[in-house]
Amino acid sequence: MKAVFFSLGALLLSGCTQLGLGLANLPARVGGAAVVQDQSYGPDELHQLDIYRPDSGRGDAPVLVFFHGGRWTDGDKSMYPFVGKAFADQGYVTVIADYRKYPEVRFPAFVHDGAQAVAWVHDNIERFGGDPERLFIAGHSSGAHIASLLAADERYLQAQGKPTAIVRAFAGLAGPYDFVPDEEDLIDIFGPPERYPQMQTTTHIEGDEPPMLLLWGEKDTLVWRRNIDLLSERIRARSGQVSTRLYPDLDHVGILASLTWMLRDRRPVFEDMLDFFAQHEPVSALATAEQ
Repeated sequence: MKAVFFSLGALLLSGCTQLGLGLANLPARVGGAAVVQDQSYGPDELHQLDIYRPDSGRGDAPVLVFFHGGRWTDGDKSMYPFVGKAFADQGYVTVIADYRKYPEVRFPAFVHDGAQAVAWVHDNIERFGGDPERLFIAGHSSGAHIASLLAADERYLQAQGKPTAIVRAFAGLAGPYDFVPDEEDLIDIFGPPERYPQMQTTTHIEGDEPPMLLLWGEKDTLVWRRNIDLLSERIRARSGQVSTRLYPDLDHVGILASLTWMLRDRRPVFEDMLDFFAQHEPVSALATAEQ
């Protein structure tokens, strides 16, 4: 059985193939968390999100908004039921958000989409059993980049009438937080060069951002370690709150695959995220949990 688990994991690690994703998402497809699909948070057809609800039925559950990766050009929420179910099974109302992508839009449109999604969740998640005072955000790769800017650059949520303080904490898996575009499409997405500082999360760190957890695999050849190092150094220099986790045997896809049913009990990524979110729960929520 163990050999089967690792074979299934290898399929996903080979590049998130359709077969690998099908296996990763199998438990979510056949039962478990209740899912509200294709909830609109804005006017565009990609302004949609899926909401995974815990079985507990409580009305004060913590909330996680997760932004998928895909190089700001690809991917959609339908690929990530395994993320929604993983956290819903741990009691989180979990929201997987879609957003517009290049070439339809360029930076910062997709970050504004992210802010609109988070604001919608803050205003409406009580209807789905979530507590808006227990709101966390996370993402993988380009999704981590979007979520990190929502945590670091207050202008995005302010444009939605929300303070950054509505976010309790942010967890990023393999996020490109401080890079210079060097490929044609990335230059078109984020350019001209004088605009690059605005898309670098490090630019916006003042020290009062929500606590951040930065996770990275040492076999990642797509997003370099400097992104984790530069952002964490900037946060510490500003007396902010940051934690880092480095995993020696994981690559760019492997760190995300660690959230799948066949791998999350064998790797610390999922538990590291859960522990981090628990550390940053509101005092009132912790007191209720202890009763």
